[in-house]
Amino acid sequence: METETGNLSKKEAEAILNTLPVDLTFVDKDNVVRYFNKTDRRIFVRTMADVGRKMQLCHPEGSVNRVNQVLEAFKKGEEGVAEFWVQRDDHQIHIRFFPVRDKEGRYLGTLEVDQDITDLKKIEGEKRRLDWLTY
Repeated sequence: METETGNLSKKEAEAILNTLPVDLTFVDKDNVVRYFNKTDRRIFVRTMADVGRKMQLCHPEGSVNRVNQVLEAFKKGEEGVAEFWVQRDDHQIHIRFFPVRDKEGRYLGTLEVDQDITDLKKIEGEKRRLDWLTY
């Protein structure tokens, strides 16, 4: 796969996307799930049965109205991000939606990025050394 900033094989691109410490789900301009990454600790379960389904069917019924409003605002170009955070058991989950556009600004779809930020919220000060390296 050739990009503006380099070249990756399909194998490398998939490995990179699956290595990221976030859940990714891409829905196309028609609100259909087209892709999700496969991380070791996925927050919101996705299966291959979700690919080809409407995004709204992958969210709790009580949030579908909000999902629709976000998607509509992205399609119209009114917003550039939608951010939520929720508690799930003892974990703080940060949920972000981003409109995906081509170089000409045409709406291609929406990227959902979910991340467990529980440990990130504990960070203070600086850490300049790795515990497992010998210096």
